[in-house]
Amino acid sequence: MDCRSDQHSPNLQGSSNKLQSVRSRDVRIRMGCAKYSDHYFSREPKSKHEEFKIQAFLRGKQYTFITDSSVFSKRRVDTGTRLLIENMEIKSGDVVCDLGCGYGALGIVAADLASNGAAFLIDSSKRAISLAARNIRLNRVSNGIAQAGSMFNPLEGRVFNVILTYPPIRAGKTLVNKFIEESFHHMAKGGVFYLVARTRQGAKTFKNETERVFSNANYVAIESGYRVVASTLA
Repeated sequence: MDCRSDQHSPNLQGSSNKLQSVRSRDVRIRMGCAKYSDHYFSREPKSKHEEFKIQAFLRGKQYTFITDSSVFSKRRVDTGTRLLIENMEIKSGDVVCDLGCGYGALGIVAADLASNGAAFLIDSSKRAISLAARNIRLNRVSNGIAQAGSMFNPLEGRVFNVILTYPPIRAGKTLVNKFIEESFHHMAKGGVFYLVARTRQGAKTFKNETERVFSNANYVAIESGYRVVASTLA
């Protein structure tokens, strides 16, 4: 089972037959029977495109997102993403990074909150970053920038007031810990690092690692099996 999969019912447009087909295909993927073994963190997914349009009301505003196969939570804005969105603190002039942005929900909302700043959306998946760029345009976010690349490589030399991540836990603990380490080195003084993860998939362990790196870490939200960790660079 996808380690970041959400348990709620999908929000899809289309016939019930199409929905049943999607569910059946997802079961085959989870059982390892799909033709391609793409993950949501695959750099160049080979799975057939299957786009959806989803809507979500976030921080007092309606958003529309185009999603596709081989991206995380393609049928709805999942619980972990929502929890981080509702609890992140972003000032109007902040420069924000959404690290591992997927189709861009976190970064796009962050860009709206940082109305006099900017939000950089980064993902190693070419399919994900293409969707993020489309969704920036679709939601008319003028201060959102989507760039493909590994970690902070596309943004070398930049520092951020806020870094957000819903890390690809399925890719392994080592990679998630690298997200934390690299975020520390790209944080402006006084900046805040946010990480969300499911409790049963290591949120407490990642809090400990975040505390080790930043010398502080707190839970700012615990809900529905998810935990949002925040650390400040003193």
